[in-house]
Amino acid sequence: MIFAIEEINSDTDILPGVRLGYKIYNNCGTMDILRAAMTLVSGQETVVGDSSCSDTTPAILGHSGSTPTIGFARLVGRFQIPVISHFATCACLSNRREYPSFFRTIPSDYYQSRALAQLVKHFGWTWVGAVCSDNDYGLNGMATFIQAAEEEGVCLEYSEAYESSGPINKLLWVVDIIKKSTSKVIVAFVTQREIKVLVQELYRQNISGLQWIGSDAWITDTSLIDSTELGMLVGSVGFAVSTAHIPGLGDMFLRDFWETVFDCSLNENVESRRMACNGSESLRHVNNEFTDVSDVRFSNNVYKAVYAVAHALHNLLSCEQGQGPFSNRSCAELTHIQPWQVLHYLQTVNFTTKEGESVFFDSNGDSPARYELVSLQLAHSGTMKAVTIGIYDASLPASHQFMRHNSTVVWGGGVTKVPVSVCSERCPPGTRKAVQKGKPVCCYDCLPCAEGEISNQTDSLDCVKCAHEYWSNRQRDGCVPKQIEFLAYDETMGAILVFCSLLGISLTLGTIFIFYCSRTTPIVRANNSELSFLLLFSLTLCFLCSLTFIGRPSEWSCMLRHTAFGITFVLCISCVLGKTIVVLMAFRATLPGSDVMKWFGPLQQRLSVLAFTLIQVLICVLWLTISPPFPFKNMAHYNDRIILECALGSAVGFWAVLGYIGLLALLCFVLAFLGRKLPDHFNEAKYITFSMLIFCAVWITFIPAYVSSPGKFTVAVEIFAILASSFALLFCIFGPKCFIILLRPNKNTKKHIMGKTSKDIQY
Repeated sequence: MIFAIEEINSDTDILPGVRLGYKIYNNCGTMDILRAAMTLVSGQETVVGDSSCSDTTPAILGHSGSTPTIGFARLVGRFQIPVISHFATCACLSNRREYPSFFRTIPSDYYQSRALAQLVKHFGWTWVGAVCSDNDYGLNGMATFIQAAEEEGVCLEYSEAYESSGPINKLLWVVDIIKKSTSKVIVAFVTQREIKVLVQELYRQNISGLQWIGSDAWITDTSLIDSTELGMLVGSVGFAVSTAHIPGLGDMFLRDFWETVFDCSLNENVESRRMACNGSESLRHVNNEFTDVSDVRFSNNVYKAVYAVAHALHNLLSCEQGQGPFSNRSCAELTHIQPWQVLHYLQTVNFTTKEGESVFFDSNGDSPARYELVSLQLAHSGTMKAVTIGIYDASLPASHQFMRHNSTVVWGGGVTKVPVSVCSERCPPGTRKAVQKGKPVCCYDCLPCAEGEISNQTDSLDCVKCAHEYWSNRQRDGCVPKQIEFLAYDETMGAILVFCSLLGISLTLGTIFIFYCSRTTPIVRANNSELSFLLLFSLTLCFLCSLTFIGRPSEWSCMLRHTAFGITFVLCISCVLGKTIVVLMAFRATLPGSDVMKWFGPLQQRLSVLAFTLIQVLICVLWLTISPPFPFKNMAHYNDRIILECALGSAVGFWAVLGYIGLLALLCFVLAFLGRKLPDHFNEAKYITFSMLIFCAVWITFIPAYVSSPGKFTVAVEIFAILASSFALLFCIFGPKCFIILLRPNKNTKKHIMGKTSKDIQY
């Protein structure tokens, strides 16, 4: 302060013709401080020196502590006397109603507390303990920190307050809480006195491995560097007031400093008991905390406070009469400067120091919040030193306020990796956080996401559902397209059905070949060879149409599969129905006087088959015209996959096709059943009856199986019904005939066909 005042008095640019004076009150204790403040307020102080000095005190610098400052700043503020502190950081002093004349050149703890919360969050420490001084500085700073920590998602395992001069039981209580806690990081919003007694007790009880986060009240305090117990603080990090360089500050102490360090005298004219300094002394090997006064922190705040008052006085005395800010546009008189006038100009002061630092006060009297992030590291001499590892500037946007330098740091406990202090490990992608009952939000369980939901970030609070056509992967950390399911050729079930279809086609073609080669034999001619060949042709189409049900559904395949199935089966049943009618008519024609065969000859047989088939064709055309089948993604049956199937379009059309087939099959079955007792050698009706019985049984069981089968099994059931009914017709109607043609040729004679002896083999 003295250095700054003398520098201002020798400067002709600021307060020219005016000299600043000062009065230092260096009494300790709250009552002495209040007594000194009352003396300044009452104007009882005797003016020493020039009578031209102002008879009032324009400003008070101090105090360094928050609690004493609170005590007298509220009182002094009633008299509008400016109070400028270099070290009182309590956020409560920003209350303009309570402290209308308070200013400070050190940032408020409001910013430091929030910066500490951001610091803790930056290093991933979400589970911390906290201790603070049991006074206004500690309690207010810790209250702001707790609020900011909650906003950052940081939880406090405990928060305890104590005093260095308090009862020992309270200190032991705090140490016991630290000992039993699971958090490894401690935020200490205390003074250097509290941190000393706490660390000494922790050292005595052999409690180590803690990571300390310090406030500016102790993180750079030089009194901590020599104690063995306080070596436990190595690795501590915290925010400190920015360092500054004040040119010339050391010169005023140089003489006394040099004589003290080297035990010599620089004054040759005055008789001294010490030897004269010869000029060969060197500071190279001097290890002293006063060897470098160019790197100062809190002293710079005092320096700025003095200059702030000087600039306010300069602006006040530069006022031109008639243009002043007070009543009647008046200005202040040099010998009658009032504190409230200085207060007015101090609020608007804005200047830049010689080192380029901007100084101003906001509406609450606070300075810009700028800190250095420092870490206590071991120096080569075995002592601790504060190493700057980052900066914090509250005036910048939120995303740029905290910037860390890429410097190597030894953390608490002597480790080089950033320590971990969490209540619960981080939840990996694919899980979500579930808070444990009765515990803070930082204590949680990691629950896997449900099926169809994902979380692709660490520590997700919720799982997100995948889009409609997507599903969660096995890790639940990403959505993948749902599996498309349809009956494919390359899967086992599809391959078996294809094999069965090709087998049926081969057997049918083989039967056609056998019948063609034996077309002149009695057994072929006696069983209406024309309808037999047409039936075999329709069976071939039935086996072929089953292949259209396999593979990826498309618009053409969906329309083809159902219509081809309906038409080929009607053609097949029409042929069987024609054969049944022929059998019945042939038997009636053998009776005396019967001419029934002329009403159902070859032409009528062809026309009946054509008529029955055209009806089905008409039904299919109407179905395809009104509402045809189409490919459809069924996502209702399964959650994790899409069934690609052919929607029926018009359900009436589908059931009309099936109903018409069923009607013809029932009619054929009834007619065949009626002719089952005809003479054996000319009776094909019983084989038709048996084949139609299987046919109807297959399609009756098909209906519930089709409705209840999921996904591709629906198609498989339909193909199975087609193949089963086709094989039934092929084996039951043509099997016995092929057996006789191939294995019993002696039975393939007209005599045998027309014979009625009991020795004849029935077929």
